[in-house]
Amino acid sequence: MFDTMTVTKAAGALIGSLLFLLLMGWAASGIYHVGSGGHGEGEEHAQAYTVPVEDAGGSEAETADAGPDFATVLASADPAAGEKIFGKCKACHKLDGGDSTGPHLNGVVGRPVASVGGFAYSDGMVAHGGDWTPEALQEFLTAPKKVVKGTKMTFAGLGKVEDRANLIAYLETQK
Repeated sequence: MFDTMTVTKAAGALIGSLLFLLLMGWAASGIYHVGSGGHGEGEEHAQAYTVPVEDAGGSEAETADAGPDFATVLASADPAAGEKIFGKCKACHKLDGGDSTGPHLNGVVGRPVASVGGFAYSDGMVAHGGDWTPEALQEFLTAPKKVVKGTKMTFAGLGKVEDRANLIAYLETQK
């Protein structure tokens, strides 16, 4: 009934299958294994991604490293450099008194917020109130969506205090 060739084929198939599973397990652990060794107590696990968390409070060292205050930077601001930065604003704002996607910005420094007649401001901007002082513009240009909740302005903001100061100095010259 059973001859040696049938037993040899059956044993070869079984051993071949086990060898295949062993090699595939080794390859899979090499591909999908994260970290160096085992995960013992106190060992750091590798993360696929991190979620940034804002710190609620800052230390005195962080505030000292923040750089000069805005008034100091504004005093030495360069309107010519601000004109170049205004290139980012030209897509939505004009300086000729005409409105576009956004209201015109000539005479904006010192003007009340949401005061251009005929422009449809968002409810958040109307509720914001106040005047566009250099300090208020500086805060707004840092992160418009955070400062005025519900604003239609989609601009992410200017990260450098020097860029904001140069832009405000340029806008002050545009009456």
